[in-house]
Amino acid sequence: MKIDKLVGERFKEKPSDCVIDSHALMVRGGYMKGVANGIYSSYMPLRRITRKIENIIREEMDSIDGQEVQFPVVMPASLWSESGRYESIGSEMARFSDRNGSPMVLGMTHEEAAVHLVREYANSYTKYPFMIYQIQTKFRDEGRPRAGLIRVREFTMKDAYSFHTSQEDLEEYYARCYDAYNKIFARCGIPEVVTVKSDSGMMGGSVSHEYMLLTPVGEDSIAICSECDYRANMEAAESIIENDCSGEDAPLEEVFTPGIHTIEDICEFLSTPLEQSCKAVVYQKNMTDEYVIVFIRGDLDVNETKLTNYLGENVHPGEITEGCGLYAGYIGPCGIDSEKFTVLYDLSLKGTHNLSCGANKPEYHLKGLKISRDVGEVEYVDLAKIIEGGICPKCGKHSISISRGIEVGNIFQLGTKYTKSMGMQYLDAEGNLQYPIMGCYGIGVGRLAASVCEAHHDEYGPIWPMSIAPWQVEICCLRADDEECKGVADELYDKMNEANIEVLYDDRNIRPGAMFSDADLIGVPVRVTVSPRNLKEGVCEITTRDKLVNEKIPTENVLEFVNNLVAERLKASR
Repeated sequence: MKIDKLVGERFKEKPSDCVIDSHALMVRGGYMKGVANGIYSSYMPLRRITRKIENIIREEMDSIDGQEVQFPVVMPASLWSESGRYESIGSEMARFSDRNGSPMVLGMTHEEAAVHLVREYANSYTKYPFMIYQIQTKFRDEGRPRAGLIRVREFTMKDAYSFHTSQEDLEEYYARCYDAYNKIFARCGIPEVVTVKSDSGMMGGSVSHEYMLLTPVGEDSIAICSECDYRANMEAAESIIENDCSGEDAPLEEVFTPGIHTIEDICEFLSTPLEQSCKAVVYQKNMTDEYVIVFIRGDLDVNETKLTNYLGENVHPGEITEGCGLYAGYIGPCGIDSEKFTVLYDLSLKGTHNLSCGANKPEYHLKGLKISRDVGEVEYVDLAKIIEGGICPKCGKHSISISRGIEVGNIFQLGTKYTKSMGMQYLDAEGNLQYPIMGCYGIGVGRLAASVCEAHHDEYGPIWPMSIAPWQVEICCLRADDEECKGVADELYDKMNEANIEVLYDDRNIRPGAMFSDADLIGVPVRVTVSPRNLKEGVCEITTRDKLVNEKIPTENVLEFVNNLVAERLKASR
């Protein structure tokens, strides 16, 4: 490929709407162009990268007995109604009606389609286990698309679905897929990816893991223990709180607090720490607008994923209206109407005493609260976000740190959530009808490409690993107007093509600085520079984008040297 024929412009200035480096570099380097918020067109370099990622994924999925299939992008709403997700999923799913008025959806995930494809086929235990997968475009109307390909609305994804006759068989296959995913990320150039316990979200199921690339620009927060191997997404991490219950119980006392609405203000007014307070966080259920009041220790925050999982439905921040029976800034657990409102107590309040809280009437707070005495027996639920320096749920030490990460893959043990709801059954060896057990395994292809760029770049451009680089070698002819220089570069280009080396050739008559700048933005691993100065010595300069190689090689040996270098790096990525 000659670079003067390569569609797409490369430019120096960072686009104003690019908030992270990978996004800026992929736009500047002519990889993609925005079409709408969270929707992009891809130029040839990105397509070559994602094709290689897809082939790596296929090889690893095939190695664990996966069978590639393809599901439709557009599905009838009735399919999703069978599983119950047509009603439970919110505005992320695009819904429309076809010309006949039939309700349809755009696929954002394909559990329902997978069950539909095999439920008649897999009617006997002899057909199990098996796994099917696809690599296909999906659409999710993401509320906050950002960071280029990291969070988009339209995306290409590999999603796989395994079917089993026992939990033990699922766990065995889950472990095989777990290992295959580690191989995929290592082959794509980010072996530093870690696995974390995660929340299953809309997929359902009881066991799930996410593969995270730890980076400050990641959107997910991850709790990591420095003393053991515990790692979990903040959404799934258990919050363990120790309370200081020393001292005598104080009596419950009403305090006049005019103009004080926040928990911080009342603690300052009473000269008590936030840990010695009980705050109310108000939500409303999306379907009914019923109020949900979460009481939690004043220094902690509610984990909304834990809350929605506990309730079994989505919520939004509550709007306290006149006459609703709640007084903003003065809500407390004493006297709250638990029949009118859903009232929940976080575990951080268990065993506490001498707390400050709202008095459930304007301008008044309480101090000296002891829930077991002043409210009675209540159920405590883990609804808090884990905190920096918090207690590790595995080893029990105060060793939790919070890091940021990009989710590049996920795996779920789904159980019978979809097979049961969609009526998929098989006859076991005794002739009894059973529901198959499912696993689900996903990787976002574009997000993975962007994550590799985020992990491996410098100020000049991406540093692509050989395994997924758009081309393996770039030839830079610094003087295309020099007959000898152009002749040597042309010959090298032809020989590399004949040797099946993926080569990009820049023979434009431009300044060397501009040529090297474009080469850095494209990020090809090996660069061969042909210049009149080097040819006077009978050599070409060979450098690598990662700066580990910088050698002058005799012109007649360049092809062999480059071929060996490419082969070594490909072998290292296996």
